Amino acid sequence: MRQQPVLLVIAHGSRDPRHAATVHALVRRVRAQRPGVRVETGFLDFNIPSVNGVLESLAAEGVRDVVALPLLLTRAFHAKSDIPAVLHAAPQQLRIRQAEVLGPSPLLLSALERRLYEAGLTPADKSSTGVVLASAGSTDPEAIAVIAEIAREWRHTGWCAVRPAFASASGPRTEEAVRELRALGCARVAVARYVLAPGFLPDRIARGAAEADVLADVLGPAPEVARVLLDRYDEASLPALAAVG
Repeated sequence: MRQQPVLLVIAHGSRDPRHAATVHALVRRVRAQRPGVRVETGFLDFNIPSVNGVLESLAAEGVRDVVALPLLLTRAFHAKSDIPAVLHAAPQQLRIRQAEVLGPSPLLLSALERRLYEAGLTPADKSSTGVVLASAGSTDPEAIAVIAEIAREWRHTGWCAVRPAFASASGPRTEEAVRELRALGCARVAVARYVLAPGFLPDRIARGAAEADVLADVLGPAPEVARVLLDRYDEASLPALAAVG
C-alpha cells in the first residue's frame, strides 16, 4: 500500500492566542475530511511546536515524504523566503515538497460569502451591497496584485461593487474603501476579512469597518478553506506517490 506523505501545515504564529486556536480548529477539520492522511502543525514564530521541531520529530520516526503547506493566502515574503529557508535546513532524509499557498481559489470566495451571510447578509442583498475585500497587506507587489484581481473577479458574481483594502504596508485602508463604496451609492457596505485567523491586523481591519453595515468574521476553519488546503496537498503529493508507485 502506498504511504501518503505527511501533511505539515505551516502557520505564521502570533502572540494572540486566538491565532493558534483557529489554526488548530482548521487542522482538525482537515483531519476529519481526510482521515487517512497524517496532518501535523508547525509555527514559524511565537507558538509551538516550531516547524523545525516537527520536521526533526518526523525524521526521528523514520518518515520520508512530507508536503509542507504554507497557511497563507498569497505568495508573499513568507512563502518565497522564510518557509523555503526553514525547509532547506530540515533533516536530509526527509523528502519535502512545498505546496502552493491557498489563494487564489473560487472556494475561498465561497468561504468569504459564507462569512458575509453568517454576519447577516442574504443572497438577495448582493446587488445593493458594496464589499470591501480587506486583507492583511504586503510589501510584495505580486501579493497586492492578486488581491486586486480577486476583488475584480468577485465583483462579477453580483455584488454592487468590490474594493480591495489593506491593513498594513499599502493602501487603501479599510475605512477609506468603506467611504468610497458609500460615495458610489451602494445601499449597504460590508467588510469581508480575507485573513485566516484573528490577530493584530484582523483587529485593525475590524476597527476600520466601524462605518460599515456588516463585518464578516475571518475565514478560520470554514469547510471551503479545508477543501482548498487538501487540494493543495493533493497537487503537491502527486510526484511523491508516483515515485512510490
